[in-house]
Amino acid sequence: MNPYQILGISPSASDDEVKKAYRTLSKKYHPDANLDNKEEAEKKFKEVNEAYETLSDPQKRKMYDQFGP
Repeated sequence: MNPYQILGISPSASDDEVKKAYRTLSKKYHPDANLDNKEEAEKKFKEVNEAYETLSDPQKRKMYDQFGP
């Protein structure tokens, strides 16, 4: 899946926007904050972490932007 869509940002987003989106979504989907639906939250939390891992590293982001997933 597209890391930009997962974080809800545009491909032209700055590093600060990426970090802000990650922090917001990681708090929202953290399994400890979603005890009523822990499995779904855990799945979304992992997706958010993977997207942030790709977009927070300049080299990985450049590779993704050039070649896709």
